[in-house]
Amino acid sequence: MSSERVRSPAVTSFVVASRYMPVYVALLLLVVVAAIWAPEALSGVALRAIAPYGAVLGIAALGQMLVVMTGGIDLSVPGTMSLAAVIMVGVGDGSNENIWIAIATAAAAAGVIGLVNGLLIGGLKLNALITTLAVGLIVAGVVNRYASTFPVQSKVPPGLSDWTSSRLLGVSPVFWVGVGLTIVLVVGLRYTAIGRRFQAVGANPVASHVVGVQVNLNQILVYVVAAVFYAMAGVMLAGLLRNPGVGAGTTYLLGPIAAVVIGGASLTGGLASPLSTFVAALFLTGLNQMLRTMGLPTSLQFVVFGLVIIGGMLVSGDRIIRGVEQLLRERKRPDDVPTRPVPDAR
Repeated sequence: MSSERVRSPAVTSFVVASRYMPVYVALLLLVVVAAIWAPEALSGVALRAIAPYGAVLGIAALGQMLVVMTGGIDLSVPGTMSLAAVIMVGVGDGSNENIWIAIATAAAAAGVIGLVNGLLIGGLKLNALITTLAVGLIVAGVVNRYASTFPVQSKVPPGLSDWTSSRLLGVSPVFWVGVGLTIVLVVGLRYTAIGRRFQAVGANPVASHVVGVQVNLNQILVYVVAAVFYAMAGVMLAGLLRNPGVGAGTTYLLGPIAAVVIGGASLTGGLASPLSTFVAALFLTGLNQMLRTMGLPTSLQFVVFGLVIIGGMLVSGDRIIRGVEQLLRERKRPDDVPTRPVPDAR
């Protein structure tokens, strides 16, 4: 019994860590496959080109991860990113003096979107899937209306586009912003009381409510914070595109969700890894680059992406945890069966 107690922390750590392993295995397989069939995708030029776009997806995925940790989901990501992108054009007005005003406006507008989502879901207990989809459609309408108030060929302030196209340690600063946000979330969730409480609320909201934690307020605030992450991703994307259209964020509907799933997050809430989520976003971006390098038609690219998402669901963190726990139980079962005394023949 004493040896079992000594091993239990290590076993627990192994079980928790195992849910995040598939994304690293997938990334390794991607590198091997690309090295064989599409070595151009691993060139320095190609990696530098996809790094900022992987970071944009990663930042959006980090926001989606926070929502998933509460047991919810957010489909307003494309609309929020598109709104932030066109705000950088409209409020920025092509002037470097307006960059920070435009960024603040984009963050504030995203915060309002997140607050609406949070109040409807955390306050009125509406279905997260339907609610965020509806809010996303409303935001898309606002984006189209707002974008019609300035010339189609308008661009973001040159200072923003120059910054996103510059190099810091050989890579666009956008990538390092994504890395920085990932580190902040890793530290915040693992080493702060607020982060640990947030995970506990997501894992067991009923028990958290019993001990006096404001579960509803937690759900409301997480949608606000997530929306600000989407706005940051939209701002970075606008700088990379220079002239973002009204549909700049359209392709980011399923990508962030796929990154969260492949990254091993628990879809029932609670457990998630910012690092694994960010790596999953880089994996998806690298996969897209490899498929393009191989010259696959767009239709086949959609098929591959769909299969990858399904595969991510099949090896999701929850399923891995159940499989590992079942394996450990199977190994312990022979030792746990008590020996029965042999009855006396007399």
